[in-house]
Amino acid sequence: MPRFLTVLDVDSTLIEDEVIELLAEAAGARDEVAAITERAMAGELDFAESLHARVATLAGLPSTVFADAASRIRLTAGVPELVAGLHAHGSVIGVVSGGFHEVLDPIAESLGLDFWRANRLEVVDGALTGRVNGPVVDAAGKAAALREWAEEAGVAPGRTVAVGDGANDLLMMDAAALSVAFNAKPRVRDHADVVVTHCDLSQVLPLLGLRG
Repeated sequence: MPRFLTVLDVDSTLIEDEVIELLAEAAGARDEVAAITERAMAGELDFAESLHARVATLAGLPSTVFADAASRIRLTAGVPELVAGLHAHGSVIGVVSGGFHEVLDPIAESLGLDFWRANRLEVVDGALTGRVNGPVVDAAGKAAALREWAEEAGVAPGRTVAVGDGANDLLMMDAAALSVAFNAKPRVRDHADVVVTHCDLSQVLPLLGLRG
């Protein structure tokens, strides 16, 4: 039975970037999208509503934009060490994102993550339509993922950890036994059990009594 389940947000947590902004740059809409993202992460906008507004700016982009964005993504410091450290001590790790499977899948596979979930962008005839396929992974969806993965992995609720930075992570953090604010907005720092100010995800290991 795994010792812990740790679930991380992706944009500005697992990675330094906001993927929607990298995609929007190709559409000439980065500033507009960044402003909406900032308001959503601060809790000023409903996440699903803000996601639809941001995705709409991507309509008409070729699907090759995914590979272009992926090539520019920067992993946050300490990610490989965190994954290795958790696995070495019999724990599992997942990430859940308001971003997109098309960019997240290769990252998650290369890191050897145990679980991941994100939104999917609709593509028709090789071009983005500006719409999301299926239900949006929002705050409730993130919390649901943590609970589902804990049950699937056989991890007791008291051994779950959530790491995030924005308002969309608060319900997931409430669902976990330990909530960690990482590179976080003030509202999230105030809400979390622990605040990590040094931008290195391996700092989560000692919080669990583990070392890499």
